[in-house]
Amino acid sequence: MKNSIGKTSQNNDDSSKIKNSKDIYEEGLKYLMNTYSRQAVVFEKAKMQYLWDFEGNKYIDFTSGYGCLNVGHTNSAVISALKKQVSKIIQPSNIYFSLPQVELAKLLCSLTGFGKKVFFANSGAEAIEGAIKLARKYSTEKYEKERYEIVSFYNSFHGRTFGALSATAQTKKQSLFEPLLKGFKYATLNDIESIKSTVNDKTCAILIEPVQGEGGINVTDKIFMKELKSLCIEKDILLILDEIQTGFGRTGTLFAYESYDIIPDIMVVAKSLGGGMPIGAIISNEYISKSFAPGTHGSTFGGNAASCAAGVAVLNYFKEKNLVENSKEIGVYLLKELKKLEKKYADLVKEVRGMGLMLAMEFKNPVASEIIKLGLENFLVLNKVSDFTIRFLPPLVINKKDINKLVAFLDKTLKGFDKNGKN
Repeated sequence: MKNSIGKTSQNNDDSSKIKNSKDIYEEGLKYLMNTYSRQAVVFEKAKMQYLWDFEGNKYIDFTSGYGCLNVGHTNSAVISALKKQVSKIIQPSNIYFSLPQVELAKLLCSLTGFGKKVFFANSGAEAIEGAIKLARKYSTEKYEKERYEIVSFYNSFHGRTFGALSATAQTKKQSLFEPLLKGFKYATLNDIESIKSTVNDKTCAILIEPVQGEGGINVTDKIFMKELKSLCIEKDILLILDEIQTGFGRTGTLFAYESYDIIPDIMVVAKSLGGGMPIGAIISNEYISKSFAPGTHGSTFGGNAASCAAGVAVLNYFKEKNLVENSKEIGVYLLKELKKLEKKYADLVKEVRGMGLMLAMEFKNPVASEIIKLGLENFLVLNKVSDFTIRFLPPLVINKKDINKLVAFLDKTLKGFDKNGKN
């Protein structure tokens, strides 16, 4: 079959027929693999916490692109940095340093304090893969025996590549792709006895999200986290924090671990670091990082100059606009308003929980999909993590006026359901 690129034909002009959301949606169904439950709305442009569809309707975003846009959509500072960088150099290859890469690594080390070395990847899942390799290599080198097992937690989510999926203790996500990689065990969140009974002489690391995102916004208990760190010190087990979703102001501090008064051995970040650009990073101390020598790990596009320039702009914007404080303040306000709804609609709402602007509302009936649908009809972009739970991850630039619109919508919508979740 001959390639038709460069040849004039009727098929080459198909793109001219795409003029609205319906056309794009239908073409998307035709040409893209069916890996997502797509919504029929298609967005043409965005700015900060707002989105516009192809018909010109304006929406408020409470998802931040799965938590990737803490500084907002098409943030002017990020766009400016990108334009400046892409006009110079984008991808020099990783056998050379680039200025943005060095600047971003230095910033991340400075902001974390414990970090002395950084490895850049393209995504959170890729960074998790690298962290798994780093922990295993460090431990087997140090102990000169099989010390490779990693313990993660039920309802966790660390990504969809095989290593990350093997660490993601959700049967629904794992079962279709078995056999998974060996060397992963699972424990119960906030149950220190569960951890103690799971670790053994082969355990090299414990991998944990301070707040489980895809698992339903399950917050790690502060006492449990301190006990976990103490156990890691006692057994010489590495503590890996997955701050892919909790990092960069999402929970009311720059990084969630700051709320727990602990220091990780390895930390993984991604999502909002790039302000919409693909990037992930592994941060660790110098001693552990020495296990990565030339030839042990790499990434073709990881840490490219454009993504790193965006990352520098993101971190500078956080400081200039005090976004962490806004996340904390607005998060407290949203949590208070959602708690009022929890009390008002106790027959329907099971629980409201979370930290900062990483919150969830869990229902007693599977109404999440219907609420998402109604939200779009009312120009609110919402996200569910299960049929029972809606997750709220607005850009950290969100204001109380926008929050009030969300709360008013939820109040009106929940009033329309009976105690059995029927609308």
